[in-house]
Amino acid sequence: MFAELNSILNTSPDSFKPGEFILVSDKHTDASFLIHHFLSFYLRAGCKVCFLGLVQSFSHYSAISQRLGVSLTQAREKGQLVFLEGLKESLGVLLQGEASKGTRTMDFLRDPSSGLRGLYDFVRDNVRGAVGGAEEWGPPVLLVDDLSVVLSLGVSVGAALDFSHYCRATVCSELQGSMVMLVRCEAEEEEESDDEGSERLLRGLIHQCSLTLQVQGLPTGYCRDIHGQVEVCWRGQCDKQQAQKKLFQYKVHDKGASFFARGMSSAVL
Repeated sequence: MFAELNSILNTSPDSFKPGEFILVSDKHTDASFLIHHFLSFYLRAGCKVCFLGLVQSFSHYSAISQRLGVSLTQAREKGQLVFLEGLKESLGVLLQGEASKGTRTMDFLRDPSSGLRGLYDFVRDNVRGAVGGAEEWGPPVLLVDDLSVVLSLGVSVGAALDFSHYCRATVCSELQGSMVMLVRCEAEEEEESDDEGSERLLRGLIHQCSLTLQVQGLPTGYCRDIHGQVEVCWRGQCDKQQAQKKLFQYKVHDKGASFFARGMSSAVL
């Protein structure tokens, strides 16, 4: 959990805004350090977290969370964390070819045209199960790393946007929980048609979310002391409200990350 980022967003595990949809995107760099932040943030806040790990294993997140002072193993054992390990579930579908209970969530691997209904059902069942259960957790939270990977598996942009819309309606609106999604955008896709690609997915998700964190590499290239920049945009709740944007630079450390105004790095001053 990054204290400086919490200060920028004016939030903390003890006091955070319910019903938020936070969109994280990256280009020419890796924004996954923000997913680690939000994972530890909401676990510390006592929320029931449903994590769709579509690109990395549980052990990967567990090792990094341990450095941030959070045990994912303990959180999963006590029922606070539900982790869908997409890589392992995919093997169950592709190698076994069985529509078992554990692999129905990944049915889109068999038939991409069917969309992400199975994945949404998994989310819905787990976040609704967090309300009124034996354990009294805080508002449910959905984390997705990363949604754009389903496009390379044959799922259409429209189906991915439908999935996000229904998740937002259930998690944020119905249950007053929170959502954090990561989307990766590759520069090569800018030349693709406007009908497909992660750029179109990103544009569609921006219209749904309340806060965006867009991470990019430095326009001047590699720097040892500054790893990139992040544009934070608070989007208005209606069309009449103007979005507020602020640009920060950052450096990722072994146990966290530092954020500072552009040109204010200690290495520069």
